[in-house]
Amino acid sequence: MNENLFASFIAPTILDLPAAVLIILFPPLLIPTSKYLINNRLITTQQWLIKLTSKQMMTMHNTKGRTWSLMLVSLIIFIATTNLLGLLPHSFTPTTQLSMNLAMAIPLWAGAVIMGFRSKIKNALAHFLPQGTPTPLIPMLVIIETISLLIQPMALAVRLTANITAGHLLMHLIGSATLAMSTINLPSTLIIFTILILLTILEIAVALIQAYVFTLLVSLYLHDNT
Repeated sequence: MNENLFASFIAPTILDLPAAVLIILFPPLLIPTSKYLINNRLITTQQWLIKLTSKQMMTMHNTKGRTWSLMLVSLIIFIATTNLLGLLPHSFTPTTQLSMNLAMAIPLWAGAVIMGFRSKIKNALAHFLPQGTPTPLIPMLVIIETISLLIQPMALAVRLTANITAGHLLMHLIGSATLAMSTINLPSTLIIFTILILLTILEIAVALIQAYVFTLLVSLYLHDNT
């Protein structure tokens, strides 16, 4: 019970070397592939889910925006598998690290914004000043719109970090309470354990939803700039 509550969020090391890179590279190895003409049910289901997700995100995009389809599909698969693997006992979840989430959010956001300024600079600049703005409010609105644009990657990263971290902390607290109550009151232990199971199911859903939300918001930023 004296274990540090945030110990599971510390980046692991092997021989004093950071192991985060190996952990980040591990999830793609779990994605099954097939070399046969006829796929099994697992591969078929996986391909169906990828096509469904890609179709949902790419429907609103033009031809230029659809060139990002492979990157967005890879992004949602990576975040989803990383979040799900982090629910396993004694595992490390890279998406609980704000630095990693910023490393994903900033380049994607910057790429979308730069593409917008290169392809249609007038529309991109028009976002800083809504039509019909009173003249005295123009400087203030330009500053506000600039700040709102710059905090988009931070909002992406903080949203993912906060949701995954909060779920892990809650599971840790309820798990510790279950272990402590097991020697005191068995009926209460069963009730808390049932809550823990329900919370685990909820966290599985949250892991998938947060991967979809992160990718969808990147897709929306791309749509606004293409």
